[in-house]
Amino acid sequence: MAQRVAVNDSSASKRPSRVRVAVRLRPYVDKQDEKAEGPCVRGLGPQSLEIINWRNATETLQYQFDVFHGENSTQQEVFLSSVKPIVPHILSGQNASVFAYGPTGAGKTHTMLGSQEQPGVIPRAVREVFQLVRNHEKDQDEWKFSVGMSYLEIYNEKVLDLLSPSSQDLPIREDKDKNIIIPGLTQTPLSSFSDFHAHFVPASLKRTTASTKLNQRSSRSHAILLIKVVKCQRVPPHRRQTGKLYLVDLAGSEDNRRTGNQGIRLKESGAINLSLFTLSKVVDRLNAGAGGRVPYRDSKLTRLLQDSLGGSAHSVTIANIAPEYKDYFDTFTALNFAAKSKNIVNKPFVRETVLTSTAAGKRVREEQDAGGSAEPQNKKLKEGKRAEQPSPTQPHGPAADSTVLDRLLALEKMMLGTPEKDRLNLLKTVAQSRKEIQMLKEKQKELEEKADLLNKLTGDQSDAKDPTEDARASKSLFRTDLPPLHRKQSVAKSKKQAVVTPLQVSQVQPMVCKPSQTLEKKRKRIQSEISEGKENSGLDVSGGEENWESRLDSSLLEQSKMKILQTLNSGSIKELKSLQLIGDKKAKLILGWREINGDFTQVEDLKKLEVITDKRFSSFIKANILSVMGK
Repeated sequence: MAQRVAVNDSSASKRPSRVRVAVRLRPYVDKQDEKAEGPCVRGLGPQSLEIINWRNATETLQYQFDVFHGENSTQQEVFLSSVKPIVPHILSGQNASVFAYGPTGAGKTHTMLGSQEQPGVIPRAVREVFQLVRNHEKDQDEWKFSVGMSYLEIYNEKVLDLLSPSSQDLPIREDKDKNIIIPGLTQTPLSSFSDFHAHFVPASLKRTTASTKLNQRSSRSHAILLIKVVKCQRVPPHRRQTGKLYLVDLAGSEDNRRTGNQGIRLKESGAINLSLFTLSKVVDRLNAGAGGRVPYRDSKLTRLLQDSLGGSAHSVTIANIAPEYKDYFDTFTALNFAAKSKNIVNKPFVRETVLTSTAAGKRVREEQDAGGSAEPQNKKLKEGKRAEQPSPTQPHGPAADSTVLDRLLALEKMMLGTPEKDRLNLLKTVAQSRKEIQMLKEKQKELEEKADLLNKLTGDQSDAKDPTEDARASKSLFRTDLPPLHRKQSVAKSKKQAVVTPLQVSQVQPMVCKPSQTLEKKRKRIQSEISEGKENSGLDVSGGEENWESRLDSSLLEQSKMKILQTLNSGSIKELKSLQLIGDKKAKLILGWREINGDFTQVEDLKKLEVITDKRFSSFIKANILSVMGK
């Protein structure tokens, strides 16, 4: 079954990108003011300007920005220098945003929309998107593209869908990947620029506007256009990249004494000024640094712009200002906001998913950051318990218990994420288990000495038998397919989590010879004890020896590796996780590697995964081979 796993491009992930700031000076509208006092703002170059110091008219304050567009600048110049450079990012799975800021009547809507003769940023940016899509489809046959749009306004702190005017106030949510989403917002697919124009123009006319003393068609809401580009790979591994372009036309701040707002206009003005004030607080907090809460949630506007300011988008701010003296303080405020905005640093990254084929099919998408995350503690405890408990398909008794090595591996795995106090208890448990292993080894040595003594006493009988029998009996002491030792266990529960208490290994009772027993009965009893696996403790499974493979039969060793290799090449996530030391994350990485590179040719290919070091691979192969042989 198909499954999409979200990944990040680690090479380009979280690469800093400063917010670019452009300032555009509107031409004179009030000719009478021009003749009386002249402009209060003057450009000094392609990146700098100055404004009269209101405290001292003989002085000026100078500002430096990325771009300064004078009063004679054209719509094309604004687009080419400020907006066009960030548009290609959305075709590679990254986000970008452009928003116009400034006081009412400063020309924000003209900059973003323009006119039929002089189209603004929005129509030019959308046309550029379709042009880039056509070029990429010609050059890259393995990729297919789809473009869609959404259009909304924030009016009186309500999110309204302009493509579906009948909808009510829409909620703003944040998904598990920290992406801002609006459930219920209309998403319209687009096939061409003319298709976009047919949807956008009627929706723009539905935006809330009104006449004030300063502007005949004043925007009473913040309008946000979202262009979404999805790039899908036609061939395996079917990568999918999603990029979004936010084009924002903000409503202007208003001085109600000058605009003459009353009634509903006054309420609208209050909502606009409050959201812009919150926007200014967000910028101040981002510039202050040193952590702390950024007040994104204090308004709907800043919540939607969370990705554009201090988030993961390539952002451009176009501050629109007016040259008249009567707009001096509004212009001064806009310039200060623009100066603070250019210090904000975003961290864009590629949003990509990879389609993998799994038998489970019910697991959902998982966003994997550059470092990943540890498995939950309760999951580790469950896996540890599962390793200790016998399979329901196996009979009860000594053959159904885990081996000493399985217990130690389970305990060491549980120690990785346990609290300090519980970890010390587990360390004591491991030490006690190793001590018990040593006692069993000494018991085996005692049994071997008794066997040698009996062989000497019954030498006459053994001479008549096959001379290789003693060699086979001696070799059987190191068999790996013997049933494991029976050990008792107890589980203690704490307030926070289950902790396995020290294991109790049942003592092998020493063999006591009765005077009435004959030598032949003694020899048969010792051979019976050996065949029942009581000398199995002679094989050192504590994990401390490097030549453990030399103790195993080569054919059995190769057969075990083939079983592990078969599971790596054909196993589902559930089957991969049944391997020792393989969790959910490593299982998905193995599936992804298999989709891209094909089957593993040998078990050692597992080390090609970045998370599998030589040390981890050694532990993995040892644990799984001994586990397979113990079955």
